Amino acid sequence: MIRSFLAIELPETIQKKIKEVQEDLKSSHADVRWVSPEKIHLTLKFLGNIEELRIEPIVKSVEEPVHTTSSFHLWVRGMGAFPHLKNPRVIWMGLVDEKGVLGSFQKQLETELEKIGFQAEDRPFQPHLTLGRAKSNRGRDELIGRMERYREEEFGDFQVERLILFKSDLRPSGPIYTPLRELRLGR
Repeated sequence: MIRSFLAIELPETIQKKIKEVQEDLKSSHADVRWVSPEKIHLTLKFLGNIEELRIEPIVKSVEEPVHTTSSFHLWVRGMGAFPHLKNPRVIWMGLVDEKGVLGSFQKQLETELEKIGFQAEDRPFQPHLTLGRAKSNRGRDELIGRMERYREEEFGDFQVERLILFKSDLRPSGPIYTPLRELRLGR
């Protein structure tokens, strides 16, 4: 079985900015398990554990939305937390898609994958980049104070040109993500 998901990779410029922000947040000494910047991506659909023989049907099912969606622009803007900033469990940077392409694209992927047996998400799609997960409340107040400084911050922008089907191997040292297929938008 292969643990897999469909995602958009981030360019190095955004990863570098994430690293700088994480360094600042880490100085709060909060009890957070931080995600390595090079492992942060925008997940559009988590597929879970799949058999290897399902890779091709998955790729085939998403071809139409991939080919009918041209490359588009995203802005990394703002910082927040789930469930909310005053109780940060998941710390994230926001994504802004001013033309609404991302939401539409994600919904099309969801629809096509549902046709081949992948259950649609119950929750609405909230595009974000997970920076870390709080393990306890230690250092929380200082962490929140630092996060509030970034609430409206512009972190950069990038062009989305491809969708990647990733394999995720969970290891004690953290997950290892391996691209299985790359699908170029608009082709």
